[in-house]
Amino acid sequence: MTDLLDPKRLLLLLGLALFLGLAYEGFYHAMTRKPPGGIRTFPLLALIGAGLYAIEPRQALAFIAGLLVLGIWLFSYCRAVLTARSVGEPGDGDGLVVPLANLVAYVLGPITLLAPSWFSVGLTVAVVLLVGARERLHAFAYRVPGKEIITLGKFLILSGIVLPLLPDEPVTNWTAITPYQVWLAVVAVSALSYGSYLAQRYLPIGGSIIFASILGGLYSSTATTVVLARRLHGAEGKALPEMKTGILLATALMYLRLGVMIAIFNLPLARMLAPALAVLLLLALALALLLHGGIHSAGSAPLASANHPANPLELSAAAVFAISFVVVSLASTWAKTVIGSSGLLWLAGVVGVTDIDPFVLNLAQGGLSGETTQILMIAVLIAASSNNLLKAGYALGFAGARRGWAPAAALLGLSAAGFAIAAWLW
Repeated sequence: MTDLLDPKRLLLLLGLALFLGLAYEGFYHAMTRKPPGGIRTFPLLALIGAGLYAIEPRQALAFIAGLLVLGIWLFSYCRAVLTARSVGEPGDGDGLVVPLANLVAYVLGPITLLAPSWFSVGLTVAVVLLVGARERLHAFAYRVPGKEIITLGKFLILSGIVLPLLPDEPVTNWTAITPYQVWLAVVAVSALSYGSYLAQRYLPIGGSIIFASILGGLYSSTATTVVLARRLHGAEGKALPEMKTGILLATALMYLRLGVMIAIFNLPLARMLAPALAVLLLLALALALLLHGGIHSAGSAPLASANHPANPLELSAAAVFAISFVVVSLASTWAKTVIGSSGLLWLAGVVGVTDIDPFVLNLAQGGLSGETTQILMIAVLIAASSNNLLKAGYALGFAGARRGWAPAAALLGLSAAGFAIAAWLW
């Protein structure tokens, strides 16, 4: 018992229980009849839980008996609250949160004595945040459509159940990519895109073109360019320079996105590519600033009636990406085998006019075994530069020559810089 009841852990337990009780009191102080628990009750419950567990830690019978007594006490409270609500009286509780908070205070005793300090501190902080963020969490839950929750559940199944079951061995001699690597790429790209998607839909960015362009670049710089170019065609006033700036900002974030995705699967390749991607990112930012004419009014114009991007976690989108990944992997192996390294670079230029993610991730995951890092770097830069040519065409085609020439020229400049770096590496 002497080792179990460490004075330092007891002091930590007392501090955590007081913190939990203080937060609890602050949240429920305005109620007409304060629910059980608080700044005195929680420390007592925590110390009783620790003491009863220390009496007989092997079977913990004393601790279990105390837990039953606490359960009876909390049951009577819950019953009284439900009875009051059934007859139309104002509720005095917060559903199951009140008894659960008291239960956490009780079990915090043995947890603090046995578990690492970071766990007991993290548990307490998490409980305080969940209790105090009731209104914000409920408001967020009401804003999230049920369809997205179901889609997220499907994604968790695909990433947490399906992914571990896939074989991590090549199933054909035509490519070194395994089924596990294919689906891992799907999970990684979908997760990164989904984070940007959620931020665009639910963060209070005020409809800013600048912020929407940054998040859109993490989602898909090509799609963001199309949307902004279409709106640029009929834009007026302050929105004109900001939409032009947004097109370049989306492309700047494309370089960051590529670096992150490559680093997930191939850190050495990402380190080798980092200087080139950093130069291109800074050049894109400089061109964006030039198009905007300064930073004094950045983010001031609203992106009215913005169309939200499609949910990247839809199963159809995942299936399309997986098929594209396999096709690109087979094409890369064929080009490398039949034509050589130059064939791979020609393929990089071709895939740049579509979605470059499958091609880049195929290279990062070792889809071309035996190819040098230098060739892989050049292929990534060519694919990104080719994609900028496509976006320049979109800017001219959707915005018109009069309004689209400036962002198109900037994208052509970025493309030329990317090709120049690739030629220098070659």
